[in-house]
Amino acid sequence: MTSNPQDRPRLAGRGRPLRVVPNDVTPGDVTALRAETQVAALGVTTWPPYGSAEWLTLSPDDPRCYVATLEAAELHRRAEAERQRLDWLMEHDPEAWWREITADANAHAATLGRSLAARRTAEEIRAAAARSQNRPPHQLRATPGWPPIAIPGQPGRYLVYGQENTA
Repeated sequence: MTSNPQDRPRLAGRGRPLRVVPNDVTPGDVTALRAETQVAALGVTTWPPYGSAEWLTLSPDDPRCYVATLEAAELHRRAEAERQRLDWLMEHDPEAWWREITADANAHAATLGRSLAARRTAEEIRAAAARSQNRPPHQLRATPGWPPIAIPGQPGRYLVYGQENTA
């Protein structure tokens, strides 16, 4: 669980006792409804996260202690149900399983598409580096208005616009 209360999924606490189980619901749905009615029956609106320092300091008979524990159990039940659903999907429909587990990554990659396409690949970077190290020699030319150019490998010799000067 996260430390920020707004980030945690909360039990709603709908307020009415659960007397009749609605039709076409799963056992998990009934469990969630039961947890919400228990929270409502206790009249608790805020509670610390299960296992936090604040939760540990609560008295065992404090209803907030029970509600935090109930919330943790419900979150665990939901996570376990999701894991079992994905395991079943992996065994019975691997393509659907793969689509589902990679959906978030694909959506994120789609947002990065243009910037990634504009980047050079490692192979392109290596090729550019190799080309830069193997440039063909070029002819030195002096330009008007620029200072004289020292001729590499010939100390004291310079190219000056319009003439070659020896020092």
